[in-house]
Amino acid sequence: MKTALITGACINTGVAIVEKFASEGYNVIFTGRSIEKVHAAKKAYREKFPEVQIIGYNIDSLLDERTVDEESVEKTFSDIDAKGLLVDTLVLNAADQGLGQKIFENPLTDFMKVINTNVVWNYCLCEHAAKRMKENGGGNIVFVNSNTAYRAIPDRIAYEASKGGQLGMMRGLALDLGKYNIRVNAVLPGMIKTDRWDKDPEFYAKVPSRFTPIGDVAVGEDVADAVWYFAAHARNTTGAELVVDGGNTIQLYPVIPKT
Repeated sequence: MKTALITGACINTGVAIVEKFASEGYNVIFTGRSIEKVHAAKKAYREKFPEVQIIGYNIDSLLDERTVDEESVEKTFSDIDAKGLLVDTLVLNAADQGLGQKIFENPLTDFMKVINTNVVWNYCLCEHAAKRMKENGGGNIVFVNSNTAYRAIPDRIAYEASKGGQLGMMRGLALDLGKYNIRVNAVLPGMIKTDRWDKDPEFYAKVPSRFTPIGDVAVGEDVADAVWYFAAHARNTTGAELVVDGGNTIQLYPVIPKT
């Protein structure tokens, strides 16, 4: 039975990705920053998918803004090894959103925190997973990236820089790991209907990004299906990007209906 490791999988899109892989018969290992949320999610996943193995780890990306917690990554993979599991698919979903960071107001360490989480920490996870995939004859890595790697939005410079850098890293990994039969790809969601939609319906009713060419925005299952495509079907695809944003990236500006 194959095993997927999915980061940031206690809420929202991460839940949809876990449920997709579990429903397809994968054992699932997932991570979350809050130990309480990890325990709650693990209980819910095990009740819903009793036929597969579900393991949750409480792990954060950084010791402080400047320092990636490499030791926690090493301990997590060592524990996975001890359980006799091999990660066939690594899904890098966890991210620091870097919300509301203003260039003249936020300290440099806020920028560093986002870059270190979204780029350096993810590289650390890739390194440990790929080492094991190489020994087992192959595997695949999927980044959950963002269309903001190409289209900027206000007060998100660190996030946009991290997502652009992440795509460069994805291509470099795809090139260097291809000879080991390890594929590396990225899914680029746009706006996603998460719990933030329920918390602030007035804002999301008017936000320009919701006005897509197809008239809707993604739900978590849409992103999960794209991740699953790379993991299960894209045998001869590596270094590729799949945009899941209702067509937002192709338009010069959103066409907002007159009310």
